Amino acid sequence: MTTHQHTLMGTVGGTLLSIAPSIPSADLLKTAVLAAVGATVSFTISMVLKCLIKKRKQ
Repeated sequence: MTTHQHTLMGTVGGTLLSIAPSIPSADLLKTAVLAAVGATVSFTISMVLKCLIKKRKQ
């Protein structure tokens, strides 16, 4: 990693850690669940589209 990337990661991490205490834990859990669902749906749709495109090219 370059120095710029380390600085950026440090800044983002520090910002998140400074915001974290002000967020209720129930909201964090809800956000984590929604992020997992969103990532799963995104991955599934990407795989389905990839298969459809592959079949269409054949």
